[in-house]
Amino acid sequence: MTPPSAPSGELPFWKRKSLEEMDRDEWESLCDGCGKCCLHKLQDEDEDGEPGEIHNTNVACRLLDLGSCQCSDYPNRWDFVPDCVQLFPQFIETAVWLPTTCAYRLLHEGKDLAWWHPLVSGSAETIHEAGISVRGRVISERKAGPLDHHIVDWPDL
Repeated sequence: MTPPSAPSGELPFWKRKSLEEMDRDEWESLCDGCGKCCLHKLQDEDEDGEPGEIHNTNVACRLLDLGSCQCSDYPNRWDFVPDCVQLFPQFIETAVWLPTTCAYRLLHEGKDLAWWHPLVSGSAETIHEAGISVRGRVISERKAGPLDHHIVDWPDL
């Protein structure tokens, strides 16, 4: 998908529009391709059965291409992963598990996109070159075994 571009002299769409105002192509182009959303997470329950602390793992969804950090079947992902999460502008505030580097989270918090974001750099490779993606740091769920053996504490999650 080619990211939407702004006419010469105009601010890029992510600086002009709120998340709610973006069209589907703009919204989808905000995904930086880091792959962090596709990592399995474990969540504790407190003694009342309420959701507790979230633990990140280095275990990727079986559909994540570990090289490109893109979903290998994005249009049909729910056929294979029914609990795959779809992000909506209204959901961002409550999605506490979104990584600190996530464009959706950054824009929701009033921050700008980082230099390595493909919309800023013009290249899908800069996120990998900057060490922000999960490339080289994860294992597929098909090979991982028990998730609790793969808990990680990465500062960028």
